[in-house]
Amino acid sequence: MPTRAQVIEFIQTSPTPAGKREIAKAFGLKGQEKIALKKLLKDMAEEGLIDGKKTAYHRMGGVPKVTVLRVLEIEDGEAFAIPDTWSPDDASPPPRLRVVEAKGKKVRQAALKVGDRILARTEETGRGWTAHPMKKLPARTDGLMGVVEIDKSGKGWLAPVDKRVRNSSPIADLGGAEAGQLVIAEPAGRSPRAGVKVVEVLGDPLAPKAFSLIAIAKHGIPHIFPEDVLAEGELAAKLPLSHDNREDLRDLPIVAIDPADARDHDDAIWAEPDGEGGYRAVIAIADVSFYVRPGSKLDREARKRGNSVYFPDRVVPMLPEVLSADVCSLKEGEDRAAMACHIRISPQGKVTKWRFTRAVVRIAHNIAYEDAQANIDAGEAPEWLANLWGAWKLLADARTARDPLDLDLPERRVVLDEAGKIAEIVMRERLDAHRVVEDFMIAANVAAAKALESKTAPVVYRIHEPPSREKLIALRDYMKTFGHNLALGQVITPSLFNRMLKDVGDDNEKAQVMEAVLRSQTQAYYGPANAGHFGLALGSYAHFTSPIRRYADLLVHRALVDAFHLEQPAPKGVLPPTSGLSDRDRENLSKVSDAISQAERRAMEAERETIDRYVAAWLSGRVGEVFDTRITGVQGFGFFATIVGLGGDGLVPVSTLGGEYFAYDEASQTLTGGDSGTKYAPGDKLKLRLAEANALTGALKFELPDSEGRIEPRGGRPDPKRAGKPRGKHMQGQPGRPKNIRHQGRKR
Repeated sequence: MPTRAQVIEFIQTSPTPAGKREIAKAFGLKGQEKIALKKLLKDMAEEGLIDGKKTAYHRMGGVPKVTVLRVLEIEDGEAFAIPDTWSPDDASPPPRLRVVEAKGKKVRQAALKVGDRILARTEETGRGWTAHPMKKLPARTDGLMGVVEIDKSGKGWLAPVDKRVRNSSPIADLGGAEAGQLVIAEPAGRSPRAGVKVVEVLGDPLAPKAFSLIAIAKHGIPHIFPEDVLAEGELAAKLPLSHDNREDLRDLPIVAIDPADARDHDDAIWAEPDGEGGYRAVIAIADVSFYVRPGSKLDREARKRGNSVYFPDRVVPMLPEVLSADVCSLKEGEDRAAMACHIRISPQGKVTKWRFTRAVVRIAHNIAYEDAQANIDAGEAPEWLANLWGAWKLLADARTARDPLDLDLPERRVVLDEAGKIAEIVMRERLDAHRVVEDFMIAANVAAAKALESKTAPVVYRIHEPPSREKLIALRDYMKTFGHNLALGQVITPSLFNRMLKDVGDDNEKAQVMEAVLRSQTQAYYGPANAGHFGLALGSYAHFTSPIRRYADLLVHRALVDAFHLEQPAPKGVLPPTSGLSDRDRENLSKVSDAISQAERRAMEAERETIDRYVAAWLSGRVGEVFDTRITGVQGFGFFATIVGLGGDGLVPVSTLGGEYFAYDEASQTLTGGDSGTKYAPGDKLKLRLAEANALTGALKFELPDSEGRIEPRGGRPDPKRAGKPRGKHMQGQPGRPKNIRHQGRKR
């Protein structure tokens, strides 16, 4: 008979699940010996040495050889998971497993996201637990957020707050929750029929801050700093700001121009004429790398978050507030550590020289965009502000010559009152003051990338690749429906799209073409292999200007510290000494870039969904009103429209368009009535009645008014007659809507 230690060793080292049969076979046990083994295994289980079933035992406190895991976090592009169910008592935390692909398979870890469930083979090594995925499992309702509804029979139902989830779940255990309350629930059993049980009551779903809370929970955004990270933040904030090896720029009138409601101030700028028709300029950026050092707890938490997430009612910062809103933030009249980018701007607007230093600055002014613009418009700008505008005009001339992608992308802004309730929703006004700061930031980002390239140093590039050929072919086919030709034999540049938009005179048609151009673009991302920035028409581009809120910028700062010998060691024993790139940074730059790209997409989705919920809440009291809208996307099942000047996409189901048959043409993205010829296409303007506005999901639904809804005719196209109103058969299509992308060069 094997000893207890031998059994445990076999269970731990067996490449396959080790049950009673496998153990008996391994030790050559037969007959009565198998009965003795059964008793031994039972005794070992009672003694707390092993756990599991007779077909698959594992060491107590360990993990079964094959089990279901739930992804807990993504760090440096690697997924880490814990057992989906964990039976030991609370004193024994679940083990953390590093998820790696099986040998011989292409790495696909970027496809995994927080909350995913996988069936995996596990092993325990000297470096800890490792999981090898076998397959991805369907999502469960763990951590499901919703609103409690009680039907006439008294049964509870959980109405989801995610508009992609259509069905409510039966509630097996209300957990003290009442009708109308926002709650978090978990499965009540293994079968979906078991329903869910409420594990946390969050309260009023329409209360201030509830909408951002929904997004944070849904996307698994880390929003609570661990105590040890906060403690280290306090320690880092007390690092002495030594002037040794720092350039003293406190006499320069450097100014920070930001939104009036800015929570942090990463950047500040200064310029003066150089006497030769150009300008000298300084872009001063918060020296976050001095405080957040590789290998520190602060650094690990910042990597996990990837970036700050901005909601109308709160910000989820990448760094603790003592750093993000205080010590690192460039505040008026305060001495601050900065990374300074010195540039020379030629009379033609070209950046001809650059150098990088660590500096100490004292911001002369924190000024809002609107106030800066008002001073310029009134002709009352002080010299320091007039110089900034003068330098910008040269940068703007160079930008015009470069001809980057020029798309008008309105941005919604939710204004809250003191109680946290919606005061108004407006479109952000685009001022020259925004362009001034934006062009200075672009100049600094280009300088950072080229400076690192000149030293053959690692670079985390901001990459925006040209549209794929598949998307260009789709765009070409779409443009043919307007009588325009897109020649694909030529080199595709942003100028091509800009010229195409300028050639469209009709506003409705231009809106349609702009939507199509947006859909053709790829999504920007971070990576160590340069592929240029198509949207900005730049060959080398890196994010350098916002290290308070973007981890990518922090990595660029660390690379500059190494490349230009700007190291400033921390006092011994306080924090990790170096502030440049660590060996881990250099070795895993690709994985880190993938991880922060994924975190950025997560933040963008959460921010967009939250704005949608605020818009729906704002409109919920106006259901039944008729609005001027513009069609943003068309599918076989209907079309999406947005309210002009307000935003908020809503669906008009094709079944509500009348009794005639509507044919969907994918190439032109149109729905056309078989009898009347009524045509609906992206960009068309029409009046629609708001039928539904769900603040919890952010979903809107529109319908045609009785005697209105006539599409404003496009240039040269006759206004078709309206079809009858009775509902009837319609074309079925595949769900989907066009994706919104942000202007890649925008500062905020």
